[in-house]
Amino acid sequence: MRVRGRKALWIAIITVVAWLGISGVAGPMFGKLSTVQKNDNSDFLPTNAESYKFTKEYEKFAPTSDRAIPALVLFLGEIDESKIAAANGFMQTLPAKSVEGTDKKIGDYLVPGSPIFAFPSQDNQALLGSLSFDSAKIADQIGNEPALPLVIESIRNYTEEFSSQGGFESHVTGFAAIFADLFKAFGGIDSTLLYWTLGIVALILIVVYRSPILWILPLFSALMAESLAGAVIYTLAKNDVLTLDGQSQGILSVLVIGAATDYALLLIARYREELHHHESKYDAMRIALRGVVEPIIASGMTVTIGLLVLILSELKNNRSLGPVGAIGIVASMITILTLLPALLILFGRWIFWPRIPRHDDVDEKLTGTWAKVAHATARNPRKYAIVTSIILLVMAGFITTLKASGISTLEGFTKKPKSLIGQELLLEHFPGGQNQPTQLIVAKEKSEEIIAAVSKIDGVASVAPEILDPANPTVIENGGRIVLDATLEVPADSNAGRALVPQIREAAHAIDDAALVGGISATFYDVDVASERDRNLIIPIVLLIIAVILALLLRSIVAALILLVTVVLSFAATLGASAFVFNNIFNFPGADTSFPLFTFVFLVALGIDYNIFLMTRVREEALKLGTKAGTIKGVTVTGGVITSAGVVLAATFTVLGVLPLVALAQIAFAVAFGVLLDTLVVRSLLVPALVHILGKRIWWPAKLAD
Repeated sequence: MRVRGRKALWIAIITVVAWLGISGVAGPMFGKLSTVQKNDNSDFLPTNAESYKFTKEYEKFAPTSDRAIPALVLFLGEIDESKIAAANGFMQTLPAKSVEGTDKKIGDYLVPGSPIFAFPSQDNQALLGSLSFDSAKIADQIGNEPALPLVIESIRNYTEEFSSQGGFESHVTGFAAIFADLFKAFGGIDSTLLYWTLGIVALILIVVYRSPILWILPLFSALMAESLAGAVIYTLAKNDVLTLDGQSQGILSVLVIGAATDYALLLIARYREELHHHESKYDAMRIALRGVVEPIIASGMTVTIGLLVLILSELKNNRSLGPVGAIGIVASMITILTLLPALLILFGRWIFWPRIPRHDDVDEKLTGTWAKVAHATARNPRKYAIVTSIILLVMAGFITTLKASGISTLEGFTKKPKSLIGQELLLEHFPGGQNQPTQLIVAKEKSEEIIAAVSKIDGVASVAPEILDPANPTVIENGGRIVLDATLEVPADSNAGRALVPQIREAAHAIDDAALVGGISATFYDVDVASERDRNLIIPIVLLIIAVILALLLRSIVAALILLVTVVLSFAATLGASAFVFNNIFNFPGADTSFPLFTFVFLVALGIDYNIFLMTRVREEALKLGTKAGTIKGVTVTGGVITSAGVVLAATFTVLGVLPLVALAQIAFAVAFGVLLDTLVVRSLLVPALVHILGKRIWWPAKLAD
């Protein structure tokens, strides 16, 4: 026994030292994750999308203009000829001005040769200037910071200084400024989310363990998992193996810490239980690992495979979220099954102080709240099954009110940054699609007919051949084709703007079947279409995979189907509850088209964890005690730990709400609500009740059903 204990001790020491070495290499790479982000929607389009084909064809007309992202400088005030001249003179000076605090010039980031000018509104109450930024150049770094926010902030400062002298009120907006605000929102994501998540998880763990020390070990292990996952993703993103955007990075942080903490809670609870039955901490850990390794791996692989199904997505950002999240889950499993056991062995029983588990063969979990819940569902299983099912179905009924048809950029922020304030003021004086036209590549001989047809569409302000330089008003032609600019009356990225795209395409294709329609509105429309296709394809595949994993794990087809039905019901109830809250409490204008898919992947893949944790323990106990007694004990001994795990995961996803983006706030609410619903209602009441109703038939076709 001493020899075996000594060997286990040395293995634990070597494991901890190895992990410290890994973190020394991985930590710095994790800190640089934000430097390899890509947040351009057009970069995520599938190659069969018409707007993607338009972009590639447009390169033949203006090789650099396809990379142009406009920054709009809005001047408000009474306009006359002298003010127009002054504003144009000022705009011409901007390229030569320095990016404040650096040795770079603003012109270093503009499309070479792009025209710079300002023109008045029809009401003569505003001037609109335009700068065309090169999307490839603004993706560069200045020091360790993205270039775009620094450039936009410099333009704001120079513009405010000019406006104060010229009698204007000024605002910098347009997609370049909006992207700059997005970069700011995500710029501190690795630190902001990490600090909030760690603080909340630490508080919950202290309450759960009632120990001033023990909580440090699972949290330290979760940080190690985060570091490892970040290093792997940084390396892959830097070498263009996968694409990382701000949304994926934000979800990665909460996913890793939430999952790692869940697995840690399960391991520590089982280890503590075994310490009561074994004098040797090494024996206790060996038995504990034997009991939790299967459910943790099964749970982790379910989430991992569910996330990897996103590789089938047409949208490249959805496709990248799959491997990003999967890497995080795998890192969590590896860390909790290697580092955490080693730490617990090294620290010994005292780490549980003041509630140190003694070798007394006392099972402290067989009494208390969860014992009462377990016996209650055993006594009246039909009542609990019917009542919980009705509650879930009523909530699911609100799913018809979910408005997941997309939201505009203006609607996408929970707080209004400067760029959106400027955009709202711009709409008071200029058409919504000004400087962001829907564009068409058409045959020159059919252009007049297409201009007439598209101009008749309600919502299109004007249609004209594109002229890149007002000083040289020549229509660009390539191979007998020209580009038309259709200026919309509504913002280009709004739902109304997207809704015009099919009409414009139909009108153009009816005259020229080779016509291509692109631009901001078309890009957003094609993203929405691809999102709907992804949702309809991926959700059934994930359900099938989960059913197979459950059947293999529990050796039962009936149990797998029952659990799958409860998870789907829980998901539908969550979407219904989310719709009610979004519409009546938060007053969100709508939801992103990807919201149902992301919610499904995270909620179903993660929510199945708790059923796996419960049912693997129920099966283990049923083999010894029978199905009814095994279910009662399974619910009793796992109730506290699974509920704690659910609260931790819900809290970590809630942290996404600190970022000022509606899409992430909605995912945060839905996943947090859904996890708590799954933990407190589905896993605690509905599943045990159904098991009691079916009895040993739940294990069919395994021998346990006989």
